[in-house]
Amino acid sequence: MGFQKGKIVEVEIIDLAFGGMGVAKPEGFPIFVERAFPGDRVMVKITKKKKNYAEARVLEMVEPSKVRQKAPCYYADYCGGCRWQALPYSEQLKYKKQHVIDSLEHIGLLKGVLVKDVIPSEEIFGFRNKMEFSCSNSRWLTSEELENPEIKKDFGLGLHVPGTFDKIIDIENCLIQPDIGNQILNHIRQYIKESGLQAYNLKTHEGFWRFVMLRSSSAFGTWMVNLVTNQENDQLLNPLADQLMAKFPQIASVVNNITARKASIATGEYEKVIAGDRCIKERLGEFIFEISANSFFQTNTKGAEALYSLVSKYSELSGKEYVIDLYSGTGTIPIWLSKDARQVIGIEIVESAVKDARRNAKFNNITNCEFHVGDIKDVLPSIVSGYSCDDVMVIDPPRVGMHKDVVAKVIELAPQRIVYVSCNPATLSRDLALMKSKYRVVEVQPVDMFPHTFHIESVALLKMA
Repeated sequence: MGFQKGKIVEVEIIDLAFGGMGVAKPEGFPIFVERAFPGDRVMVKITKKKKNYAEARVLEMVEPSKVRQKAPCYYADYCGGCRWQALPYSEQLKYKKQHVIDSLEHIGLLKGVLVKDVIPSEEIFGFRNKMEFSCSNSRWLTSEELENPEIKKDFGLGLHVPGTFDKIIDIENCLIQPDIGNQILNHIRQYIKESGLQAYNLKTHEGFWRFVMLRSSSAFGTWMVNLVTNQENDQLLNPLADQLMAKFPQIASVVNNITARKASIATGEYEKVIAGDRCIKERLGEFIFEISANSFFQTNTKGAEALYSLVSKYSELSGKEYVIDLYSGTGTIPIWLSKDARQVIGIEIVESAVKDARRNAKFNNITNCEFHVGDIKDVLPSIVSGYSCDDVMVIDPPRVGMHKDVVAKVIELAPQRIVYVSCNPATLSRDLALMKSKYRVVEVQPVDMFPHTFHIESVALLKMA
């Protein structure tokens, strides 16, 4: 049977691939199907055909999988945010663990590594402390909304339709953020509609309203509203800030990020505080962190505590060790480890993150953390010359993993123990393979920070071979 683009075929889903797509193998040929789960029998249309695989979308559910459940969210069948809501959480964890195992074996060629059961998220709804909603003058309508002639398509505030850059699902109730966030979002939506100014158009690059970013503190119950606009307009934004602060006493900060850049990124060229404070505070364990509008901070606070506790466990600190943290960000891991280490040295290329890290250390009265800004491969040699840095190294890179020059430098320095924190099993496996001549992987512990998605954090413990 030929599986050409446009062909319609009935298939049975037998697995879930990393990336979240269902896998069918009619006649042994892999077809990846979006929003399909093992056990589903579906009629699909081939949307992409390559030499060794095809991609398809579901036209009809012939017979649903026995594990399939009704997704709690109204938007689950359309939104790109939580594509696994129809899969029970226990099943999600099973596949996430298997994806880590498969990556280690097939990408890293690391056989027999102990991969432990996934540490689940304490909460699977209402857990996100940061949500970024896009404004668009081209609202996308669900099939149910298409039947309602009163719904207009000229404005949407919500999340992207998968595979599009300018189509926005107008979302009134997002289940993965605390409910107060939905109330704040809906107030802002109504204000925008009545403002007389258009949402930003990514094709013409005209329009005022660009993004609404909401951040919250699970420890203190406070909120930040970040309004990202194309230009300043105090006359319009000040009344909105006043309304929000009056209606929602939980809001401690309203800021305005302003950017005329064409890129669809919710970061301003500069920022103004409209009302309240510059930042909000969050607690991780015994430490308090200040979070500004554009700071990086783990989006699942309780999950972050589980993750950092694991880093601390694997580091096996006695108070005598020097710890180097590569990709130290805003200093959360160094500060977390500070009470058990002799000295923690963080390296981070983003200058604003280093400033946040230093401020957070000072705020917590920590004196044994220092932070250096620069490219790791350039900064690391000079740091090593000043310290005995062969004890513990923590590596927490972005999704792309470590640069090969950084890997070479780590191997050259030869720390006794490496704790590798990864948000991408593929690049984790690649980097571990590059170090296997000198290090053995003791174990890998996945930690779920992102329920209802295929994403999974993992912490790997490496020791000298």
